Amino acid sequence: MTEPKRAFIKSYGCQMNVYDSERMGAALAADGYEIVDAPDGADLVVLNTCHIREKAAEKVYSELGRLRSLREAKEAEGGRMTLAVAGCVAQAEGAEIRSRQPLVDVVVGPQAYHRLPGMVRRAEAGQPSVDTDFPTEDKFEHLPADRRPARNPTAFLTVQEGCDKFCSFCVVPYTRGAETSRPAARILQEAEALVGRGVREITLLGQNVNAWHGERLPDMGTGLGGLLRRLARIEGLERLRYTTSHPRDMDDDLIAAHAEEPKLMPYLHLPVQAGSDRVLKAMNRRHTAEDYIRLVERIRGVRPDLALSGDFIVGFPGETDADFEATLALVREVRYAQAYSFKYSPRPGTPAADRAAQVPEALMSERLTRLQTLLTEQQRAFQASMLGQRMQVLVEKPGRHPGQMVGRSPWLQPVHFDAPHDTRGHLVAVEIESTATNSLSARLAA
Repeated sequence: MTEPKRAFIKSYGCQMNVYDSERMGAALAADGYEIVDAPDGADLVVLNTCHIREKAAEKVYSELGRLRSLREAKEAEGGRMTLAVAGCVAQAEGAEIRSRQPLVDVVVGPQAYHRLPGMVRRAEAGQPSVDTDFPTEDKFEHLPADRRPARNPTAFLTVQEGCDKFCSFCVVPYTRGAETSRPAARILQEAEALVGRGVREITLLGQNVNAWHGERLPDMGTGLGGLLRRLARIEGLERLRYTTSHPRDMDDDLIAAHAEEPKLMPYLHLPVQAGSDRVLKAMNRRHTAEDYIRLVERIRGVRPDLALSGDFIVGFPGETDADFEATLALVREVRYAQAYSFKYSPRPGTPAADRAAQVPEALMSERLTRLQTLLTEQQRAFQASMLGQRMQVLVEKPGRHPGQMVGRSPWLQPVHFDAPHDTRGHLVAVEIESTATNSLSARLAA
């Protein structure tokens, strides 16, 4: 018997890319590939790229340069390494990728990766190809079911793609397209299959996940709240999460689900981006700082133990000292358990990229340092509030030390504890003994 061909997939960026990579891996496995953990000696290397941050494309070209030597080594042994660029850089750059780097055999956008196996076969026959179309068919319908045992008791599940908000700094509407939602029946089928493979926690994904409006089942409510309630009825599924949300799509039913559904974890990623109404308007966010604060109050009103995460951009074109101080004021009022913050990064083709009054790099750096200092203080305070608490942890893997296990708290923090045996995939009760900025240490509860 001949050995199976080996494929290595490297993911950049968001959780949706991780999910996409898993689905590409399942499609390639059905086509005879073994998915491996390193590119050395692989027959196929797929770079699943992200285009959110500045210089994302340049990072891809740098990685391709490093892969050249591995490809040459493979050829020296009489083999061949096919190189594919997938994801949002592929969508944005298209055929330009092959013009700049002819060693790339396949360029495939995020809406066409169900076609990847066929494109790879053609590339192996000497026919490189580029596919960045937005096909009319549902890519999920053309992907094989992944029947491999789950590597981890947690999994991502895409329920919605694309965005219609057109924030002036964001490339998502151009690389992922308009908002589309998967039908509830297909989501439920995939979720049940994940649980059958050993998954105990599912995170629903979407560029704007709380805008989900897919075809409903007869026995479920509307919107994402209805979908979450229906998924919660799956036997063996212990936990549910969702990301990423837009404040304008947090409807009353979804807020109520946080109070009523025990499987929905008390952690919410709700990006605001800035605390200045002037900047929010320039960003085309379509909400004010006050709107956001009142929304957070409503959610915490029904789920007081909710931990909030957010996204912030500093140095948006035209941002003044007063605008930045408004962002700091919002952070102080909201109190975040965790947050992501970045300097503004001009993305080609977005309305903000060509605006005058770009903020100087040094000033952006100074503002980012101040913001991150405040956010870190809040994160440490939230972590410290865990000390002495008893909580359920979903165990994911062994730790670095003998006898140590690592799991996730309801608020998504890594929790380290010693256990007499391997408890992967189980919910165990622990008591928190010490805290760090990004993790917790615990002991098994009596």
